[in-house]
Amino acid sequence: MDFEPSTKAQETCENMWDFMRSHVFPAEQVWAEHLRINGEHTYPPIMEELKAEARTRGLWNLFLPQLSGLSNLEYAMVAEISGWSPVIAPEAINCQAPDTGNMETLERFATPEQRERWLEPLLAGTMRSAIAMTEPDVASSDATNITTRITRDADEYVINGRKWWISGAADERCQVFVVMGKTHPDAEPHRQQSMILVPRNTPGLTIERHLPIFGYQDQHGHSELIFDDVRVPAANLLANEGDGFLISQARLGPGRIHHAMRVIGMAERALSLMVTRAHSRFAFGKPLSEHANVQDLIAQSRIEIDQTRLLVQKTAWLIDRYGAKDARTEIASIKVAAPATALAVIDRAIEVHGAMGVSDDTPLAYFYAWARVLRIVDGPDAVHRRTVARQELQRVPPYVMTAPSRTTR
Repeated sequence: MDFEPSTKAQETCENMWDFMRSHVFPAEQVWAEHLRINGEHTYPPIMEELKAEARTRGLWNLFLPQLSGLSNLEYAMVAEISGWSPVIAPEAINCQAPDTGNMETLERFATPEQRERWLEPLLAGTMRSAIAMTEPDVASSDATNITTRITRDADEYVINGRKWWISGAADERCQVFVVMGKTHPDAEPHRQQSMILVPRNTPGLTIERHLPIFGYQDQHGHSELIFDDVRVPAANLLANEGDGFLISQARLGPGRIHHAMRVIGMAERALSLMVTRAHSRFAFGKPLSEHANVQDLIAQSRIEIDQTRLLVQKTAWLIDRYGAKDARTEIASIKVAAPATALAVIDRAIEVHGAMGVSDDTPLAYFYAWARVLRIVDGPDAVHRRTVARQELQRVPPYVMTAPSRTTR
């Protein structure tokens, strides 16, 4: 395995860092002030300025190898940088969830007509989208539990059901929902589901409410949706009836690399804030940086971040070389490891900042909330540990020690 950045990746990362320092970090306060004055789900105009600058720099749609020329491993390095400002930077370069996963899905499974109507505007950054899978009344970590019904009626499909935690729905720019539901409830479990495209203003689709995460409302929102006899053309179906589970699994693999690297970027910023605070704050006659317990927090954070990054890079390398299916165990592993590492580092940074760390004077409180949410997003930790354990239980070790015979005296 070779994780040495290529010349192209190195140049892209340097370009991204320059963009972050010159445009993204200065925009954070402008972004926050706009939302405070105009409403938490309104769209700050500064994002269009950032997107224009990113396009000028060639920092656009970097997550799609066929467009960017970057491998998953190379893009992972850029994704980490964007994680230093996770609210703004990913969208500024058109690499934000859930649009990335939806674009990858449309790239692989959409018809030419579907691509023209939805994929092209998403690639251009003129529209946003959402993926509607999770439901409030069932354990949606097992996608076979989904109860939303998609019923064929002549040349239309009729959709009935309830979804929640649908990221992106609060933003009016979100114009299409990729909806997962059951078309064949009596089929074998993994062939019951289908995916269909539902435009935002379709009659019968109601956005009930926007759910906060630990009290925070993101600009794009996480919403509850009601589908009440929602009718869409049969041509809106993705792939074929019964392909929904297959599509969902294809969609979630690379996206978990993106989440993992962005959360490592959050952890790196938290560590940077911790170090800065340790140098500038004095207690008991010397800087915090000279106290052994604070040095332990800093050292452990560096060790854990670097360990986790290597695991994520290995996973990205495996996807590049063998595909997401053959990296399934590693994908599950990083989905558990990256948010856990970030939570630990952010918590230490909060400790070093004291009361300031739990306020909104630093990004640490929001980072902590979002890192905790990432232990649930795209499947909770328990499900991914189950995947890793199953693989480990099937592994044949190179040596098995037999139990010693019992002897008597």
